[in-house]
Amino acid sequence: METAEKISTWLREYAAQAGVDGYVVGLSGGIDSACTAALCCRAVGVEHVLGVLLPCHSQPEDAEMAHLLADSLGLATVTVDLGPTYDALLAALPPDLTDMAQANIKPRLRMTALYALAQTHNYLVAGTGNKSELLIGYFTKYGDGGVDVEPLGDLYKWQVRALARELGIPEPIIERPPTAGLWAGQTDEGEMGMTYEQLDAALAALESGETEGQDPALLEKVRRMMAASAHKRAMPPACRMAA
Repeated sequence: METAEKISTWLREYAAQAGVDGYVVGLSGGIDSACTAALCCRAVGVEHVLGVLLPCHSQPEDAEMAHLLADSLGLATVTVDLGPTYDALLAALPPDLTDMAQANIKPRLRMTALYALAQTHNYLVAGTGNKSELLIGYFTKYGDGGVDVEPLGDLYKWQVRALARELGIPEPIIERPPTAGLWAGQTDEGEMGMTYEQLDAALAALESGETEGQDPALLEKVRRMMAASAHKRAMPPACRMAA
């Protein structure tokens, strides 16, 4: 449990330094949010963690898995149904939004709700992104990327899976196909066009510089994804007026 202990200690110390009382975690029903919630509970105690279900025309299984996780941890939860808010915002916006622009409204609404609850409780928002996703920009800017801390941010997806078993995350959550819940039938791997196993191998090869034996086309695709999403991982730049 070295990894779990290191991250939990870091979360505990970060909360103390920030002068907050705990963490808010959005529960999607997936493995990343499950691990994040479990780590936060280890760090500051389950009584100082709030799990938030944020359905937005979501699949029923999302809530089922989220409640399974919360029950296994003894974690208090609240549900904020964002469906009506999403519908109202879409109705107010021009009708020619692209499908992706419409889909990305969902995580941005979730971010708003999480911060409202975090501020009310004097908590921080714990993100659920892992290293694999963060490196290629597989997150919504100012959506699920709008958080205070990323406990899993230095763990590849395969490492998150190993951590989940160490933390005792329920098996149905571990085995569930990863999805951002942006639309019916959407899966992470389907949208990325590769498996997490392929992505992790490519990222590790690029990080180490040992790319021999890797698919050149896949490596180039991952390089392009990393380059195109660099703006997501940086603070907004300012035009400096001084010479």
